[in-house]
Amino acid sequence: MGDDRDAGGVAVVRVETDGLPPVELRYRRRGGGEPLVLLHGIGHHLQAWEPVSDVLAADHDVVEVDLPGFGLSSWPAGGGAARPYAPPTIVSLLAAAFDALGLERPHVVGNSLGGLLALRLGAAGLIRSVTAFSPAGFWTEPERLRAFAVLRGMRAAARALPDPVVRTLAGSPAGRAVLAGVVYARPGRRPARAVAEEVRALGDAPGFASALAEGRRPAAAFRQDITDVPVTIAWGARDLLLPARQGVRAKRVVPGARLVRLPGCGHVPMNDDPATVVRVISDTVRRAAADPSGGTA
Repeated sequence: MGDDRDAGGVAVVRVETDGLPPVELRYRRRGGGEPLVLLHGIGHHLQAWEPVSDVLAADHDVVEVDLPGFGLSSWPAGGGAARPYAPPTIVSLLAAAFDALGLERPHVVGNSLGGLLALRLGAAGLIRSVTAFSPAGFWTEPERLRAFAVLRGMRAAARALPDPVVRTLAGSPAGRAVLAGVVYARPGRRPARAVAEEVRALGDAPGFASALAEGRRPAAAFRQDITDVPVTIAWGARDLLLPARQGVRAKRVVPGARLVRLPGCGHVPMNDDPATVVRVISDTVRRAAADPSGGTA
């Protein structure tokens, strides 16, 4: 395990799992207390959590992770036999990262793809609690097709726009709405630098196509109840990518989960209402502390 941190406090951990070449995951760790892992969505990077991570680090050992093939994390070289985002493979890979970082059954919070991964980790009994913001995997087929078409369009635009154009657009609230209005209900609140970096992260991500392809498989749908750890599923009322009605389906799949509506929030709510996001996460962690045996009921 490497621990050479860059100027932004980002370090690297090298992990392996059966069927894949080694992967180097970039992460940022700070704070103290019970471990809390933050997983971003498809095309994003660990900086998605910046609006809330400092506050969370006041009470927790916070670990923000770039998922494989996103942000600064590597993509498996040489094409191993396993698909990196196949459910058993990505769960095993993240479990190996927890072990390497000394995280014993951390609380896990995820958004979109990260929310789906948090639920899978919870179903595998590897974590203390699940907080999933707009998790993937509860769509109908028409909803999936629409969401994937939007994501592919965003990816194509991110790859086509020259850096000077991205920086110019990001410099104004109207331009940030153009670049990030699909994922943020309040894109003007996001700093210009952060929006420009997010566009580049989406355009450069080598894991994008594989993660999206995995989402087309029947196994991408989450259909497994979780009964031994607290689960919160939260959905932005203004989510344009995965509509909030998918939260009702999620509640049917995990009946013991707490379903929270996030007024005024889009698909990535950490930017739109940081205080509410922190409160939702903290409430879930407190539920785990109040019931160490787990139970979502």
